This record gives sequence, C-alpha cells and structure tokens, in this order.
Amino acid sequence: MGDVLVRLVTVRTDAGPRAGVVVDVEGTDRVGLLDATVVDVLAGGTARDRATEIAASLTPTAPALAGLELAAPVTPGKILCLGYNYRGHVPDGVDATADDPEFPDVFVKTPNTLSGPDDAVVIPAGSTDADYEGELAIVIGRRAHEVPLDEALDHVGGYTILNDVSDRAWQRRQSQWALGKCSDGFAPIGPWITTTDTAPDPQDVLVEVIRDGNVTVSQSTSTTIFPVAFVVHHLSQVMTLEPGDVISTGTPQKLPDAQAAHRPLAAGDAVTVRISGLGELTTRFVAPTPQENA
Repeated sequence: MGDVLVRLVTVRTDAGPRAGVVVDVEGTDRVGLLDATVVDVLAGGTARDRATEIAASLTPTAPALAGLELAAPVTPGKILCLGYNYRGHVPDGVDATADDPEFPDVFVKTPNTLSGPDDAVVIPAGSTDADYEGELAIVIGRRAHEVPLDEALDHVGGYTILNDVSDRAWQRRQSQWALGKCSDGFAPIGPWITTTDTAPDPQDVLVEVIRDGNVTVSQSTSTTIFPVAFVVHHLSQVMTLEPGDVISTGTPQKLPDAQAAHRPLAAGDAVTVRISGLGELTTRFVAPTPQENA
C-alpha cells in the first residue's frame, strides 16, 4: 500500500460499522472511510486498491482518528491463542530452562470475548483473580488450508494487538482453560491492523505491558518458541483459517517485580499493551452494572 504506514480500523458510525484507512498526515492520524470491510481490504482485489488510493490522498482536512469511535478492527470467525510461547514463560512447577516443546499449546476464545479498543471490559461479579496478557496477534488475509511452511506468511493479512484477559481462579479449576479465558469482553483487540507490507518483522518486535505507570512485561518476539509462519502452517493442518481469523501468539512472562506484586484486575484499572512498530492498546476495566448482575 505504498511507502506510508497504513493501518486499518473499523469505525462505528450512525450508519453502522465502516472500514477505515489510517495514515499519519503531518503528525496527526487521519482516517479515510471505505465502502468495504477490513477483511475485504486484507483479502485484496478492488477493496485493497481503493484503500491504497484513499491512503495516498488523505489531507489534513480528513477526520482525525482521535475523534472517532472504534470497534474491533475485524470480527473473526475464530480466535485462536497460544499458551507458553515465550522462552521463560512456563506453567507453575515447570523448569523454565527445559527443552522447548515440540508443538504449541493452543486454546480458543469464544465470540463473546471480542471487544473493541474503545470498549471497557467488565470484571465479572465474583471474579477473584482477573489478569492481563499482552500479545501480538496475527490476522489472516487469505484462506489457509494445509499450507506449507514456506507459504504460510503469504496467508497473513496483518498484525494487531490483543489483550488475552484471563480469570486465573477459573483457569485453575480445571485442566481445560475455556472458563478462565471466555468471560464476556475478555479479548480486547486493536486499535488497528497494520498490513504486512508496512508492518515490522513479527519476529523482532518488543512486547510491553504498562500497568499503574509501570512496565510489567517487556520481551522481544525473537524469543518466541513458535514463529508466526510455523503457527499458521501448524493450525492450517487441522482447520481452515479464513480471512479475518485472529491468532494470538502468547504472552511473555511478567517481570520479576510484577510477579512478586501481583494484584488482580479491578474496576478502575487500565492496562496498556505496547508493541514496537504496531502501536498500543489501552483497556479500561469496570464493575458490572446492576443489569449485568441480574
């Protein structure tokens, strides 16, 4: 999409959600709206051509991103996630210096977990140990079924940021993680998708999490066990990956001070996930309303 950094968003408008192209114009992020979805743009063809034209033509009079309300950039058919994909991040009781596993640990987040970058996430009533996980997420751009490893990256449309919000208490109650991962709104994503032609190398970006003004996570994706290409290849052997599907590539281990001072998320907290070259996603956490408790 040219030489400028192009990011794709979904904007909430009175007429319904609209895809938008975000470009830095003279120091301000400006948005051009499209009559297409973000998935259409990722998949290529005329929608991508039109997005390219709009990106190249944005001027200082275009709407500022800061004045718009964003939804999740895509509505994926599947949200797939990896556990323990960074060296040094292992389950309790496992030797952090042990050999790498042969295959990734994969789980799902259900559709009710999806949240946009401007949405507050409700801490469920009765939750005692909600936690955050800042992650690089892959967005599929082309249908992928049994793709060879050396072709896997051709099926990636772009990259975004996902906070894999988790309830550790529910997660510890069973061997399967679903109930600890799938509370409503527990997958805030965005704010945009950076397309592969402008994104940095996904195996060489810094993933950081900031809470209460302190950096609690800081580790490069160069330390992941399973790189993006292998993840797409591996998953496509089992299921067909469709445009718009999201694969979250796991969280690094928290820094020692953050681990020692662990405090469950609570209403009023805000957590920022920052990934170099891709931007940042800030999520606010709130208490349930009386209606939500009913």
